[in-house]
This record gives sequence, structure tokens and C-alpha cells, in this order.
Amino acid sequence: MTTAREIMTPDATCIGAEETALDAAKKMTELGIGALPICGTDDKLKGMLTDRDIVVKVLGAGNDPARVKAGDLAQGEVVTIGADDEAEEILRTMSRHKVRRLPVIDGHTLVGIVAQADVARALPDPKVGDLLEAIST
Repeated sequence: MTTAREIMTPDATCIGAEETALDAAKKMTELGIGALPICGTDDKLKGMLTDRDIVVKVLGAGNDPARVKAGDLAQGEVVTIGADDEAEEILRTMSRHKVRRLPVIDGHTLVGIVAQADVARALPDPKVGDLLEAIST
């Protein structure tokens, strides 16, 4: 069975919890991505930050992106998947939590990200279709 480690994008770049939303936006632009894991000073995962979060929670709310800390935008408990968890667990977790990206952890260490596109490339079409439907509703 396919595992998260086999389909993830490795070496995920973090934004530090103390860095700003502006720093995150610049990093996303440089990397050509739409989301970054938020890591604390202890290198533990604190959450995920998306380009939409920056637009809605910072810019749309009239806040200065150079002053808002990435860590302040982390919401609740971060949803993750274990590196050795099987594809079925990835599908269940993404569907249950309606997320398009899952940080992949090995113990407490962030080792990569499984995105919806990674799942689409790795799994049969019917399962991908079910995932898209679950996330979109």
C-alpha cells in the first residue's frame, strides 16, 4: 500500500511563528506555493498558513501584514498525517477535516507535505474524485 512518505513533497519550508504575514507572503511568492507550515522556536509544527489566510485574516481585516505574526494566524490543533500512514488514512483525514494539504510528520519532525495534487498523481481516479467531492462540500 502507498504511504504518505512515498507521495509527499519532501523538505517542506516553514515560516517561523514569529515571522510576519508579509514574510510568509514573500516566501510563498519565491517558492511558488500557496501554503506554509508554521513552526515554533522549538521546531514543532504550530499550524498551516495559506495565501487565503493572509488575504482574508490580514488584508481583508485591515491589518498590517508587516505586523501580524504568522503564529497568530495558526488555528486550533493542526491536522497532520504520519509518514508511514497509508493512502486510505490520507484520504480519510483530508475528507474528515476538509483540508487540501496535510503536513507529514515522523515522530514530532515535519518531513513533508501531502497536497491534493500529490494524491491525484498517486491514487486511482475514483478515490481522487471522492476526495475532491468530500473537500468541496
